[in-house]
Amino acid sequence: MCAVRKTVARLLSLSPPSSAALLLTGREACGRALEACLARVPRKRASVLSSWVRCRQVHDARRVFEETPTRAAPVWTSIIAGCARDGLHADGMIAFAEMLSEGGAAPNAFVLAAVFRCCAGLGDMESGKRVHGWMLRNGVHLDVVLCNAVLDMYAKCGHYERARRAFGAMSERDAVSWNIAIRACIQAGDILGSVQLFDESPLRDTSSWNTIISGLLQSGHAAEALDRLHQMALTGVVFNHYTYSTAFALAGMLLLPDLGRQLHGRVLITELESDAFVRSSLMDMYCKCGTLEAAMSIFDRWSPLTGDTNIAWSAMVAGYVQNGREEEALKLFRRMLRVGVVADRFTLTSVAAACANAGMVEQGRQVHGCVERLGYKLDAPLASAIVDMYAKCGNLEDARSIFDRACIKNIAVWTSMLCSYASHGQGRMAIELFRRMMAERITPNEITLVCVLSACSHVGLVSEGDHYFRLMQVKYGIVPGIEHYNCIVDLYGRSGLLDKAKNFIEENNIKHEAIVWKTLLSACQLHQHNDYAKTASENLVQLEQCDAGSYVMLSNMYAANNKWHDAFEVRVSMKERRVRKQPGQSWIHLKNIVHTFVAGDVSHPQSAEIYSYLEKLMERLKELGYTSRTDLVVHDVEEEQRETTLKFHSEKLAIAFGIISTPGGTPLRIFKNLRVCEDCHEAIKYISQATGREIVVRDLYRFHHFKDAKCSCGDFW
Repeated sequence: MCAVRKTVARLLSLSPPSSAALLLTGREACGRALEACLARVPRKRASVLSSWVRCRQVHDARRVFEETPTRAAPVWTSIIAGCARDGLHADGMIAFAEMLSEGGAAPNAFVLAAVFRCCAGLGDMESGKRVHGWMLRNGVHLDVVLCNAVLDMYAKCGHYERARRAFGAMSERDAVSWNIAIRACIQAGDILGSVQLFDESPLRDTSSWNTIISGLLQSGHAAEALDRLHQMALTGVVFNHYTYSTAFALAGMLLLPDLGRQLHGRVLITELESDAFVRSSLMDMYCKCGTLEAAMSIFDRWSPLTGDTNIAWSAMVAGYVQNGREEEALKLFRRMLRVGVVADRFTLTSVAAACANAGMVEQGRQVHGCVERLGYKLDAPLASAIVDMYAKCGNLEDARSIFDRACIKNIAVWTSMLCSYASHGQGRMAIELFRRMMAERITPNEITLVCVLSACSHVGLVSEGDHYFRLMQVKYGIVPGIEHYNCIVDLYGRSGLLDKAKNFIEENNIKHEAIVWKTLLSACQLHQHNDYAKTASENLVQLEQCDAGSYVMLSNMYAANNKWHDAFEVRVSMKERRVRKQPGQSWIHLKNIVHTFVAGDVSHPQSAEIYSYLEKLMERLKELGYTSRTDLVVHDVEEEQRETTLKFHSEKLAIAFGIISTPGGTPLRIFKNLRVCEDCHEAIKYISQATGREIVVRDLYRFHHFKDAKCSCGDFW
């Protein structure tokens, strides 16, 4: 391509032929050249070439073209325009270079417009600039179509200032001109400029409205996009399939199912539901609004005759994942494969997310295998999803392996790996990776810094956390959000710097955020600081009266300090406000089956065997030095009863079942919906020693890797 660019530059720099015919452009030039061509080229050959180009068989057209002895302007026009239309942009530029080299025909307006489309497709602004300069030097007449081609080339090549100047220099503008200029402003991030251009445009057609509405939506101005959609409807502009697709995306983003249903009714009236693009957007809207039954109804009516069925499967699988119904997503994915539909990258990314959320490592490996069998490269979205999947399933080494193999590492891939290290308590590895990322000049975003600060908090790296909190503002201009503030509160709280944590909340004016008080309360429970715990709980009750976790933490603190009356008062307050505690659950995946347990559970078919084994195991742990943390029991009961209560916590039941159901030495992966309690954490360390097993526990906040009586968190969680 570089050689072609040099050839084009060299040939364009030559003095133009003296013949006036070579400077004729537009329809007049095309007509005269066609007459000349037909006089020299056999009718049959010209007809075959034209037919092939019209049928978009450019390679066959090229064969006929090569066999044509004399090539006039219409022949060149057919082949170059055909390449541009079919996306064969490099071939189009090669043909243009050959045309200039032969010198028998001058490029007319149609050829030049096609050349600009090829430059835009290749992102080759240098060649586009040279062709534009050649046109200006040689007085080529720039009609509105050719001007639009120039304008579009600059916009698609990302040179928005040149696009703006080209638009300003146009003596005549049509609706396409305005739409290209509006879109260029949006792509440049100048939303205000795009809105001003739209309001100034005297030629606002359906495409103009679509451009401004989708631009506002994509740039995060959903409310204004909705207002423009309403104006469009009032103006009486006809909605097309793109309008409806954008409108459904808007309804889904703003969680407006009533608007979505009204739009659905209009789609049915206009008979556009058969359009695959509209139908997939409609399904996506219903999924995002949580009405999966409506989405599934559309999916069931999808006919292969109406378009690419991959779109339907992808939308439905993603919908189940978005709504936390991972098992149904995987079931639908397996059904998809059975009926012979080839999974695309988007579907595989969604299925990997389902496996990650549910912690299904074996199914995740199968998805990874599917990616490799289908020959998909580990591009950024796929690599990010699979890194996240392995990490959330407890396989940090596999996650790092995929990260290293990713063919493209954008900010999403780096952030996924950073979050993986943070959630596994590998704070120093996360910081090392972040430093490498900065060395490679990858600009972090808000989420990246949340991961880095979280990594610091999980391992108590206070000075490093302070440093990166300042760095994100000073160097990268990132304004802290509540997630960043909460990480710092967590960092100070976990490290026992409760005064600093409380002062940080007050100094940064985030007292209205419930999450920071909940974080402080958790730290108070860890460090047994009753005064700050009371302050945090009082603020929480005012901000979130129905949050059970806050009440439970405060009650547990009182119970741990034998303040039974205070603990009882908190429980009474919960009952009066009808606040219900989320029951603790633990689960384990074995042979594609999820086995779920709650404390004292006897519903499992193997309960008798599980309890019998657990009784013996706990006796063995005591011989090794384990002592039950009976001080954690929140009820005023006898010591023996407290010990029994702790013995049958859900994570212990899940581990016992895993041990009796797998060969010796097999690693176990346990998942819990709440924070693992201190007694279970201590017991699992001893279990790993007694059984020679590696046990990975993913609780609500992080991963714990237990091996040889040690945990990866270093008892800091």
